[in-house]
Amino acid sequence: MRETIHHDESAISFYRNSIHKKDNAIIAMARDHIQKFIMLISVSENGIIGKFSGEQIGDDGVYAKKCPLNANNAEVLRELFPWTAPVSLRNRKTTIGCGDRLGLASPGHIAAVKEYDVTPVLAQQSMRELTLTGRTYRNVVDDAAFLVYQCGYKDGYGADGDHLKKISDIDVALSAGMPMITLDLSEVMLAAAGDWSDSEIETAFNSLPQDVISRIKKTYFDKTFDIGALTIKIDVPTAKRCAVMYVKAMDFAAEVHEHLKEKRGKEFDLEISIDETTSPTLPEHHLFIVKELLYRKVVFTSLAPRFIGEFQKGIDYIGNLNEFSKQFAVHAEIAKACGNYKVSIHSGSDKFMVFPTIGKMTDMRLHLKTAGTSWLEAVRVIAEKDPVLYRVMHTCALNHLDEVIKLYHITSDMSKIPAIDSLYDEDLPKLMEMNEARQLLHITYGPILRDPAIRPLFFAALHAHEKYYYEKLKYHFEKHLSLLGAIKK
Repeated sequence: MRETIHHDESAISFYRNSIHKKDNAIIAMARDHIQKFIMLISVSENGIIGKFSGEQIGDDGVYAKKCPLNANNAEVLRELFPWTAPVSLRNRKTTIGCGDRLGLASPGHIAAVKEYDVTPVLAQQSMRELTLTGRTYRNVVDDAAFLVYQCGYKDGYGADGDHLKKISDIDVALSAGMPMITLDLSEVMLAAAGDWSDSEIETAFNSLPQDVISRIKKTYFDKTFDIGALTIKIDVPTAKRCAVMYVKAMDFAAEVHEHLKEKRGKEFDLEISIDETTSPTLPEHHLFIVKELLYRKVVFTSLAPRFIGEFQKGIDYIGNLNEFSKQFAVHAEIAKACGNYKVSIHSGSDKFMVFPTIGKMTDMRLHLKTAGTSWLEAVRVIAEKDPVLYRVMHTCALNHLDEVIKLYHITSDMSKIPAIDSLYDEDLPKLMEMNEARQLLHITYGPILRDPAIRPLFFAALHAHEKYYYEKLKYHFEKHLSLLGAIKK
């Protein structure tokens, strides 16, 4: 069904899959040439139509109301249609984090995932992303709810407060309705102890509480563990080093777990992130961390180790594929044998070379986390459809590179990017196939979106080319899922 209504000389078109009847009202997502909104039509001006805030635009026996996409209307939508609210995905085998820095991308994500046996985490952002984009967790969850309603998507989706380090930040995400918390332990782990001398480790280990020392000795010293088809031995020096590095972090994870139980009962997904380190997570360390979490009765859905090689932003895997496969197999085996939790792949977008290995070795019991790649698809659309705007964005990115590069680990040589003035318009989209240009635009989204001259033009262009953006996202995410080996429905 596709209709048009004329109001103030603006044509209003409806999103077909969003048209639902509730009691005496028809509720649909709609758009004109400027913006999206909720449109209600009812024979009564009371009841459901009165719950939504907005502008009444008809009262001749059939009442119509044009409602902005604001917090109040998102809350009403979730109340009337519970499938628009995020849920815990702890019982879903394969999940994919679809970080959306713009609050626009979910229909493209949904178009891809609904064809596969996977579940999307449509509302996923870190505190850093919120700061750089000027959004809040409530904005992120509300935007996802509106877009889920737009698509009529009823198969369930997640919402992830990503890379959170403090309980105060976790509470902000929880209050916005996010069931998933990715706990970043980088600030409570003593990662530097990985490089300490044996004597330094000995001193630090002996300063731990006596009961902890006794338990570590009894549980780990020169102990061998059968992990599926593998045998992993933790010798005395490794056990001491692990205790120094991780015991405090495991205590904090237990504290967070109890906090989540208190706030949400069993309806939460806790991901443990130990990937924010400079060196790969050794198998013995992975096993130690998991056994310490289990000892503390921490229920976690997924765990993100630091893998060998480079998982840089917006580009493919950098490293030796044989060595990656060899080491990843061990991490996957530990996960299967110690609770069958999901292995989580951070900075997982565009890692096409290792996707087959990841999917096969985990039997698709995994969480793949993506974020900036959906932003880059938006940039690709601008490069194709509005080259003048793209040139302005590209210049802004170069001007702010030194400011933001310290926030991300990338190794691209930006001098390889050709001068923007030397390129024809038809060459601009090709920059999104170049690692250096992809990383330049990937990490400078904050300054670009905060620029008052760029921001309105950028969102207006994406509104005008909405369907094309969805098509690009669908193609891009289908490539991810097919290479992982996700099963088609």
